[in-house]
Amino acid sequence: MFVDEIDVFVKGGDGGAGCISFRREKYVPRGGPDGGDGGNGGNVILEADPAITTLLDFHYQRHYTAERGQHGQGANKQGRSGVDTVLRVPLGTMVSERDGRLPLGDLTERGQRLTVASGARGGRGNARFATSTNRAPRRADLGRAGEEHWIHLELKLLADVGVVGFPNAGKSTLVSRLSAAKPKIADYPFTTLEPTLGIVRVGDDRTFVIADLPGLIPGAALGKGLGHRFLRHTERTRLLVHLIDLDPSTGRDPLADYQVIQDELRAFSEELAARPQIVAANKVELPGTTEQRAAVGRFCAARGLPFHAISAVTGEGLPALVHEIGRRLAKEPWVPAGR
Repeated sequence: MFVDEIDVFVKGGDGGAGCISFRREKYVPRGGPDGGDGGNGGNVILEADPAITTLLDFHYQRHYTAERGQHGQGANKQGRSGVDTVLRVPLGTMVSERDGRLPLGDLTERGQRLTVASGARGGRGNARFATSTNRAPRRADLGRAGEEHWIHLELKLLADVGVVGFPNAGKSTLVSRLSAAKPKIADYPFTTLEPTLGIVRVGDDRTFVIADLPGLIPGAALGKGLGHRFLRHTERTRLLVHLIDLDPSTGRDPLADYQVIQDELRAFSEELAARPQIVAANKVELPGTTEQRAAVGRFCAARGLPFHAISAVTGEGLPALVHEIGRRLAKEPWVPAGR
């Protein structure tokens, strides 16, 4: 199960209580107060880990509390501070307050950490309250309660290239041919139920990350089908590959399909619809696609869109497509998440 959005309750550790104690040793008259401070509570920390690819673990456990600080003791012994609770999350996780969605942080680099619930300070022992006029204070502080609140975790995949298109346009096949990724491939709609990332090599020293996203249908931005759940994963991409299905047996118009997908991207985000695109007409190996292929080529030429005719099954046109993607990525800056 792919989980990319979830609410989690986090609570920092409570502080330990200060101690009321007096030094009582033989041959040490009027030893005075020696109550130690309580330890500080631990923090709840999120850490970005590339080995984690989903927020699934948080689906089974929603509440996380750091260890509380230990109480102070006599002989000026301070209580041990609580241990931090470190939660691993995928790269690309955005963190915000659940109520009001106030942004707290964006974890995009390996090992990057974010404290989401701070532990409380421990209470002061009675040794802290000794003064020249009050040499035997019988007062100590209790530890304070740790910070607690609900946070919202939202995963937005860190991919350079996002592949969009109708169901069964061949997105999964394309990603599997270009990379070592092994997405599920079948001949029925909505085979892809979760995004798949693959790493594609360009030449000897360059690579890029490509994301296979579930197919879009009309009304996806309003919640129809599956694609609307995953449109957020295109927001960090620098480039979109718009895959068009040339298969004549579908009975659809490839140019109408292109416009539908563009409308869905625009309904979700105007900025996303304006992102640089490469149009790839897939399944050129099938008979009866020559006319549609030419029509899509003319359409793209009139609008200045890069166009490639490919076959994800046979590999025709794929080297040229990879070269074009690599060349354009070299010119496009990294795009931060916009939502």
